[in-house]
Amino acid sequence: MNNPTVHTTRSSAASIETNKVLRNTYTLLAMTLAFSAAVAGISMAMGLPHPGLIITLVGFYGLLFLVHKTANSSAGLLSVFALTGFMGYTLGPMLNYAIGSGGIEIVMMALGGTALIFFSLSAYVLTTKKDMSFLGGMMVAGFVVIVVGFIANLFLKMPALGLALSALFILFSAGAILMQTSAIIKGGERNYILATVTLFVSLYNIFVSLLNILMAFGRE
Repeated sequence: MNNPTVHTTRSSAASIETNKVLRNTYTLLAMTLAFSAAVAGISMAMGLPHPGLIITLVGFYGLLFLVHKTANSSAGLLSVFALTGFMGYTLGPMLNYAIGSGGIEIVMMALGGTALIFFSLSAYVLTTKKDMSFLGGMMVAGFVVIVVGFIANLFLKMPALGLALSALFILFSAGAILMQTSAIIKGGERNYILATVTLFVSLYNIFVSLLNILMAFGRE
């Protein structure tokens, strides 16, 4: 026979744990965003060149692997800052180029759009508490399409395909934010380091994609 007192205690403990993960995730996300922005500012001020596609991919996936390997230890925090700092460095040259091409207004619009998308999606999931795991299949399909399109555009170099990929990146990253936030409140994600990295990478991709789209329309 079920004991309602035990059930209530378990529900309360689960709620406390969920709130703790959410709080730690958003706190760490704010810290990594600030750190990444600072590194990007230094990269811009020093006029550092972009590391290139190969170094960017190797650095990103290498540090991402390190984060996953250390996520359950204190070293995980250092790994997160190493990854987000590296991404901030790659962002610096892109921002210098964007400002040189279209002005600071394009960067501010991309930043505002990214913030609006993130807060809207997060508020939706936190308010409705919907389980967004059903997006998993579409996310896998979207990832495959993005990878194939990215490889194809390395050879074709079609501006229209590049814009389409940027739009797909925004949709894919929006889905990742929905799924990650839902996983936290539903108890499927208990590691705030991994949750933070997912949200940070999603925000990075949305910002860069919006920047590419705005720059393309600015040139036109």
